[in-house]
Amino acid sequence: MTGMTTGALREVTVGTGAGLDTADMVLNIGPQHPSTHGVLRLKLVVDGERVVSCEPVVGYMHRGAEKLFEVRDYRQIMVLANRHDWLSAFSSELGVALAVERLMGIEVPERAVWLRTALAELNRVLNHLMFLGSYPLEIGALTPMFYAFRERETLQAVLEEVSGGRMHYMFNRVGGLKEEVPAGWTRRARAAIGQVRGRLPDLDNLIRRNEIFLARTVGVGVLTAAQAAAYGASGPVARASGLDFDLRRDDPYLAYGSLTVPVVTRDTGDCHARFEVLLDQAYVSLDLAERCLEEVDRITGPVNVRLPKVVKAPEGHTYAWTENPLGVNGYYLVSRGEKTPWRLKLRTASYANVQALSALLPGCLIPDLVAILGSMFFVVGDVDK
Repeated sequence: MTGMTTGALREVTVGTGAGLDTADMVLNIGPQHPSTHGVLRLKLVVDGERVVSCEPVVGYMHRGAEKLFEVRDYRQIMVLANRHDWLSAFSSELGVALAVERLMGIEVPERAVWLRTALAELNRVLNHLMFLGSYPLEIGALTPMFYAFRERETLQAVLEEVSGGRMHYMFNRVGGLKEEVPAGWTRRARAAIGQVRGRLPDLDNLIRRNEIFLARTVGVGVLTAAQAAAYGASGPVARASGLDFDLRRDDPYLAYGSLTVPVVTRDTGDCHARFEVLLDQAYVSLDLAERCLEEVDRITGPVNVRLPKVVKAPEGHTYAWTENPLGVNGYYLVSRGEKTPWRLKLRTASYANVQALSALLPGCLIPDLVAILGSMFFVVGDVDK
């Protein structure tokens, strides 16, 4: 399309095709878009069908959790801790509890340690199943979502029985867990794990080697190991690029030091590698959860410690980090000896993953944009914490 004017205006040629000059166009993806898992805006500069540059614009659903931590006491902050990544609620509240316990010098009972580890791994599988179903959906495959949610509901029933919640579990406490698990729960949990392990190949066989899925993901959105490290990416996204790093093995917490934790990695760094790491990690987490439940059946004793009526952390600071389902989460806690944190800073995995989009998307075609975006595995609440 060619427009020609006179005077102070100039001639502009916009279009695609052989022999035509093209003008860059600024295109907004979002703030609301089916593949963003929340309110995220991508400001793109495109030349025809090809992305020239990408600027992730965050902050649309800013929760202000870090500021709210400062006016909640150490018992109350747990309700904020599990809401920024609503797919990893148990793991997120666990990280805050670990930071407070470390600063206060609290030793958590052994039974609670193994129960926490088992529940963290079950929460990891729930998180991964959501992405294993939604990612194929975003690029046109509807059926995997039904398989993924079938398995999610099986495990959701287990976590709902033990905590009373389906999304925000509120089961961690400073010093352990809220209460003892119901009688017979470990047996029912192992049965659920067995069901999911037996049926997960249905999803695996449907999508992993699907020709259409391979065409949309293999060689698309390649994130090199150097780029992943430079942007601070972690978890499945970084391990798909060849970064062999997992806190459960490399800096153990909870009961992970007593477990053998297989770390799933790939070296191609493309969309398909990220999907495969997530899928294979689900198998690993099911095995780890089952192993933890065996220890829970063996160990007796309390699942928490008695705390004073007013909980005050001593003056000082500490940093705790955990291997959350989407990557490394860090919790920097500063106390001035009061009953509320002076500062609690969150370092979330989703934020780093979204940063990497500015390096991944330039040069790709617009039809591949959604495939790349969905494969970065982020929750926007975890970005705008």
